[in-house]
Amino acid sequence: MDATTENLVDYAMGVTYENLPAATIAACRQRLLDTLGCVAGAYDHPLSQSVRALAGRYTMDTPATILGSSRQTAPEMAAFANGVMLRFMDLSDMYRLKSGGHPSDIIAAVLAASEIGRRDGRSLITAIALGYEVYCSFCDGIDINSDGWDQPVYGVVASALAAGWLIGLDREQMGHAVALAITPNMAMYQTRQGELSAWKGCAAANASRNGVFAALLAQSGVTGPFEPIEGKDGLWDAIGRFDWPLVPGDAPDRITRTHLKCFPICYHGQTAVWTALGLRDRAPADRIAEIRINTYNTAKRVMGNDLSRWAPETHETADHSLPYVVGLALLDGEIGDASFRPERLYDPRMKALMAMTTVDEDSALTAIYPESSPSDIAVRLTDGSEIRHALRYPKGHALAPMSDSEVTDKFIGLFGGYRSREDAGVVIDLVARLDDMADIGELFAAFARDNDA
Repeated sequence: MDATTENLVDYAMGVTYENLPAATIAACRQRLLDTLGCVAGAYDHPLSQSVRALAGRYTMDTPATILGSSRQTAPEMAAFANGVMLRFMDLSDMYRLKSGGHPSDIIAAVLAASEIGRRDGRSLITAIALGYEVYCSFCDGIDINSDGWDQPVYGVVASALAAGWLIGLDREQMGHAVALAITPNMAMYQTRQGELSAWKGCAAANASRNGVFAALLAQSGVTGPFEPIEGKDGLWDAIGRFDWPLVPGDAPDRITRTHLKCFPICYHGQTAVWTALGLRDRAPADRIAEIRINTYNTAKRVMGNDLSRWAPETHETADHSLPYVVGLALLDGEIGDASFRPERLYDPRMKALMAMTTVDEDSALTAIYPESSPSDIAVRLTDGSEIRHALRYPKGHALAPMSDSEVTDKFIGLFGGYRSREDAGVVIDLVARLDDMADIGELFAAFARDNDA
């Protein structure tokens, strides 16, 4: 192992439930409930059905469960299917410093590895905290997006270490798991360019799949390249040399700095939607002549720097379009699953609002990102008057957090089309008592739907 890999392994091997801060434990329970809500909301979508059907074709002597059913499959395929479902709606959490992504993606790997490792609720919490810490500290260390690499690179390392911890890998095996995660799995940012495809919602799930697979390979005695990060043609040569800010013995706490979402869209549009909603009562859609969205560099690059964002033809492109989501907020006053159906994408009123929308970077807003995710929107009305509204943080940001009751309400809302409110209450109660759960199979059973799709 090179020195950076050794440091990662030593950090992971030293994490224990007993050393987790109370705030970290609470955040793990909250993120797990939020993630399960995302799965419930996405369960009946065609993509979710397709990946569950694919995963169901695999078998293994130590299988893992596909969420929502009693069906079991190879652990890495369970991680993939569950990972697609938790990401499909784009409602899961977000973290960003130098770069970022959705650290809750690793929960798909953690659930699969917890099951095959026959772990309890405290172990599940510990592995979530560990996975988040590895993922988020990687984001703190270097911006890989600007060089064309995608966020699954963060996720595959975090998934491998969390899964390896859960299935009981020793120190040497953990080193091989890191190598077997990084070396074959450098994901490209092309996934998020131009018109977006279904793979946008699958890329992170693939990282969870490959992280679990890397841990299983290492457990089986497969060795990986011995210097995956610092060696010639290793990670440093691909993305640049950096210091990974993890110190063995430090308690995981970065999960408390992640941001939750209120709307099923790219995180960089969350504040813009809240800003537009603040204008809506004063800006009837039939009186709007011009919409000017001022935002920070990353938001413009991701959600307003390609012609496809003004003419989205897929759900994935629309939820990454500032003109579209701001138009939704002004026209409908809400954003939900129905906002991305074909009849909405091609609605003449939506197209008219997008046509009168511009997106510009404001250097002052860029200067305060990522500490905040600011938005400033000006609307000119047909009578020539102008109204304006600006916000610095969206609801759910670590500095404007959602309360436990608000996260619970979000879960219940997402769960409503999946199962009953009473069933939602059972899952909520189990997550609240996760620390005392002896067998996490209890959680899978409570979440499963009777018709086993």
